[in-house]
Amino acid sequence: MVVLLEDFIISLKDITVRFGKSVILENFNLDIVCGKFITLLGPSGCGKTTVLRLIGGFQKPQKGDIFFEKEKITDLPACNRKVNTVFQKYALFPNFNVYENIAFGLKVAKKSEKEVKERVNEMLEIVGLASFANYGVNSLSGGQQQRVAVARALANSPKVLLLDEPFAALDLRLRKDMQSELKKIQTQTGITFVFVTHDQEEALSMSDTVAVMEKGKIQQIGTPLEIYNEPKNAFVADFIGESNIIDGIMISDYIVKFAENTFECLDKGFASGEHVDVVIRPEDIKLVSPEKGKISGVVTSVTFKGVHNEIITDINGFKWMIQSTEYRSIGDIVGLSLVPDDIHIMEKSIYSSTIGDYSAFSDEFYGMLGR
Repeated sequence: MVVLLEDFIISLKDITVRFGKSVILENFNLDIVCGKFITLLGPSGCGKTTVLRLIGGFQKPQKGDIFFEKEKITDLPACNRKVNTVFQKYALFPNFNVYENIAFGLKVAKKSEKEVKERVNEMLEIVGLASFANYGVNSLSGGQQQRVAVARALANSPKVLLLDEPFAALDLRLRKDMQSELKKIQTQTGITFVFVTHDQEEALSMSDTVAVMEKGKIQQIGTPLEIYNEPKNAFVADFIGESNIIDGIMISDYIVKFAENTFECLDKGFASGEHVDVVIRPEDIKLVSPEKGKISGVVTSVTFKGVHNEIITDINGFKWMIQSTEYRSIGDIVGLSLVPDDIHIMEKSIYSSTIGDYSAFSDEFYGMLGR
């Protein structure tokens, strides 16, 4: 799809933000397409919430400009921008019931009582809380409170809704339910949603576009399928799902050498002899007997994950992750079968050789990194 300039509802141009000597964003650029669900995805401290605050008017850049429908709004106060925000802590008024919370912004805008009633009832229907109008917000579950916050933010018909990790306080089951509900609301209303999260699954399941951020820069922007299947560098490949990232050498177009063997792949355009990163997703690896695989190794760890087993295998001192419904025991020697479509080639980057080996793998360790 060709995106025309007039399709961009928000544009950030050459933005720089510093806090003291710390540079949060530098020469940062982002265009957001009208009517889409875009997610800013990255670890803590990557600058994604700063981008949200810039769009909302809660922060000003030291350099650069922000445009809304081609009009410069860099110095426009937050209260005059056609955007609303849903925060991690929903900031509902505890002394108001559900109806009064949603109606608050409409009353401040001096809408008639008839307009307020119609709009609040419409919002209650959209978020599935039509029978909760008179409930106190403190009597609601976390998911219900989150829906009230979304309804209140949508009531004034903003052109853009900003969402700053709104599911952070919810349990896993409720998060999944709310992911589905929020995407449904965005599709139904047609409002541009800008969503911030460090959760890859949220980003992939809800978004039209994902911008993966690290160290104040967009590492890659594209559809969830593009980001997952065609990562631009080792950071993106590692952050979006699990990846085995191995040092390789391109022999020629469609031929790559890694793990002491030569394989066919689908990539071309690299120089002969060029050092590259080879990305192989754990779910793409097929376990075979050692004599049937070009690669073989020793199983060092097995973790049952419900739908599959995560099998860590030592191959020449490099730990690979394999996700398989088959079970293997620690100490087993296994073969790995790969077809060309399983192998993705990337240029070397500053992240090369720093990630991709599962020697130190544990859920607790990767949870600390915000994965």
